[in-house]
Amino acid sequence: MLRIAIITERADIALGGAERSVSDLAWALFSLGLDVHILAAKGNANSSKLHILCKDAPGKRTSYYTFANALKNHLADHDYDIIHSVLPFDFADVYQPRGGAYAEAALRNAASYRQRLVRCFKTLTCLANLRRSTLLRAERKLCRGAAGPTVAALSNYVGEQFNRHYRTPPERITVIPNGVRTDRPIDHQRAQRLRLQILSKLGVREANNPVLFLFVAHNFRLKGLHCLIQATALAIRTNPDRPIYLVIAGDGRPRPYVTVGSTHGISNRLVFLGAVNNVPDLLSITNVAVLPTFYDPSSRFILEALAAGKPVITTRYNGAADLFTNNRHGIVLDEPNDIAALAKAMTHFSNPANIEKASQAILEDNLAQRISINRAAGQLVGLYESLLSKKGSHKCTHTSHC
Repeated sequence: MLRIAIITERADIALGGAERSVSDLAWALFSLGLDVHILAAKGNANSSKLHILCKDAPGKRTSYYTFANALKNHLADHDYDIIHSVLPFDFADVYQPRGGAYAEAALRNAASYRQRLVRCFKTLTCLANLRRSTLLRAERKLCRGAAGPTVAALSNYVGEQFNRHYRTPPERITVIPNGVRTDRPIDHQRAQRLRLQILSKLGVREANNPVLFLFVAHNFRLKGLHCLIQATALAIRTNPDRPIYLVIAGDGRPRPYVTVGSTHGISNRLVFLGAVNNVPDLLSITNVAVLPTFYDPSSRFILEALAAGKPVITTRYNGAADLFTNNRHGIVLDEPNDIAALAKAMTHFSNPANIEKASQAILEDNLAQRISINRAAGQLVGLYESLLSKKGSHKCTHTSHC
């Protein structure tokens, strides 16, 4: 049985994003018969397969070098066939950054600020953060040259980032598109109660035949919520086929965006739910997923929406666009701040026939299989086997074959 170590900073799925992705990946690899261990700096050790290496270190986060030393001590005492890291450590066999390249993330974060002077300031000072600059330097050193871990990019967008920022040789980059669990159960009674609560907050009845656009994110600015509210206002003014409403979920600060909605006169068309842990339930009671993001290596939310058979709207800065066809399963925008284009996409999906057509295409093209974490895990197993073959120590990867 192949023994895998997955290195991540924090083992806590409540944090969402990368943490949940790592947990789901470990589950999928385990389902394929691999012996998977997670090595984390911080988290809750609720399994013998989860090793918390810096639990006594102060603070919520652990420095890169403290974690690196703890990892080296652990690896000196434990044998693994493959070391798979989401952080830039040179002793890994596979480097799979869940957030894409640090250089690209910093630039796109700066681009998400609306004021030009702020954008310039953020661009110039993006490396002022000690932690971020440390990780960027480590990543640049790791990814330049012919030697080093294989970079398992979550999308073509991420693969291109490593080529552009670090000139990583193409032979060191393997694109393994992101995946999500497509078997998460839906509590239909809870979902219907939630829909009734949402409609009540909006002051709308089912008889009004509303179309509910769902936005889920933690960083409202980076994921384009300001642009989305502006576009919603514009779409409403175009007299769409059905009345448009925007459901916003996530633990971002709502107050600035409530003000934006009020300024554009659509406060009664927005509802803020706060942080949620039942995205599949939410998707089951809404019509379209929308994420006009300034940056996302490969959004789990968009992939979960496709798994639920929902049309999606996002941008070319979202690697998840690799896994669906523009103008068939959803719409991909060139820029998040193209308000007219975003409003046009929302107006398009205010037509129930267009929603049904996209949903049917998602089903016909079996996108659920394409975006499954099981597909991603299978591709990773193939990569592991290739690396072991080069090492000359191939092992059986599936228990049924051992």
